[in-house]
Amino acid sequence: MHRSRSLAAVLALSPVLFAQEPADVAAPKPAPIAVPTPWRSLFDGKSLEGWTTSGGRYDGTARWTVEDGAIVGRVGDKQSGGLLYTTQAWHSFDFKARTRIDWPFDSGVFVRMAKSGKGAQITLDWREGGEVGGVYADGWLQNNPVGATKFRKDEWNDIRVRCTGREFRLEFWLNGEKLTDYRLPPGSEGYAASGLIGVQVHGGLEPEGHTARFSEIGLRELPVFDHAEFECDEDGYLSAREGRGWTSLIDAELSRFEAHGGDGKGFATDGREIAFLSEGGAHELRTREDWQDFVLRLDFAMVRGANSGVFLRADRARDDSAYSGCEIQILDDFHWEADSKSTLKPWQFTGSLYGAVPAAHPGTLYPHGCWNSYEIRCQGSRMRCELNGVTLWDVDTKTLKPEQGAPFAERAASGFIGLQRHAPSRAIEGGVFLRVRNAFVKKL
Repeated sequence: MHRSRSLAAVLALSPVLFAQEPADVAAPKPAPIAVPTPWRSLFDGKSLEGWTTSGGRYDGTARWTVEDGAIVGRVGDKQSGGLLYTTQAWHSFDFKARTRIDWPFDSGVFVRMAKSGKGAQITLDWREGGEVGGVYADGWLQNNPVGATKFRKDEWNDIRVRCTGREFRLEFWLNGEKLTDYRLPPGSEGYAASGLIGVQVHGGLEPEGHTARFSEIGLRELPVFDHAEFECDEDGYLSAREGRGWTSLIDAELSRFEAHGGDGKGFATDGREIAFLSEGGAHELRTREDWQDFVLRLDFAMVRGANSGVFLRADRARDDSAYSGCEIQILDDFHWEADSKSTLKPWQFTGSLYGAVPAAHPGTLYPHGCWNSYEIRCQGSRMRCELNGVTLWDVDTKTLKPEQGAPFAERAASGFIGLQRHAPSRAIEGGVFLRVRNAFVKKL
């Protein structure tokens, strides 16, 4: 992140002020950085904080309460139904919960629910003729005639829903047994790119007093990827499929990068992730290879106060990477203004093309500590940026009039890909303010 401010502000926020010779990354020692993505609680057991009854395609007036450490859904007035959604939209994830559903009762777990575009449902239709583990989206996508025989009547059942891929793959486990594995056919239209997760009271069928209960609700976010391009393991690490043209930028020696600025220190890796450390004087990591037309995808996770970015087509002979090429912003959108007592420009938030294009679609950035996925495409003067599966902007840079920096036609047409290191001034527990994983690039 770069700004035109006072000298003191520039010294605090701009990483490169004077010419520096590129340095090899200073022999980063393998560190225990890469750990399985943790399960995050979505329910505090006491309130509906983090949940809402509106925002998807199936808003309704079902009654939702918290009783004995569980979310409880009942039909509303006139046997009305409805969904209870997460307030945060998610693209790819593992979702788990315990559920106890009275017989008969129609419920389900919904994914990618949005006002525009379809999501899908894993059915928990616990009644005569109902299906447990079917996939439904304005019609059946996949039936599951045997799932209901596995559901434990009058007991708590463990459920897990895994949603991955741009054209989603939905997997469902009931009490540890996998019952469903459905892939949306390529080219399917009308589906939302991202959306809320919901639990359901169907309405109209349920006897008075019957309930669906959900407890111990958790989620772990997974990367955004195309199944045809990548494989994803249980912990969210990608491997490129052979013949698809992807090059991994991360290895145990960071051999595809060189550090620039200061003492060349401030990074660590274990071969799967790069940790950006509070200690050290380097300003950025630069790919040793220059890139012109390409697709870049990577995941990043940050802490409070983080300030970084992705440099594209930057000129390695210069020290203003955000303006010799361009920068896609990574910033603590949640607290930056309050903590710094400043007001951000629209083009300074995460996902913005720095100095030129604001990031559309507020709320796309995941909370602190969660993994976010970027996919950035540069082809000629055309650039596109996606965050967590949502297209933030798609522009022809020839038509832009940047508020800061030279016109894009005057910038480098080819250059390095860089990862910016702006260490926060505040103390960071563990000393890591940003982590990057699943970084792959493909020439176009």
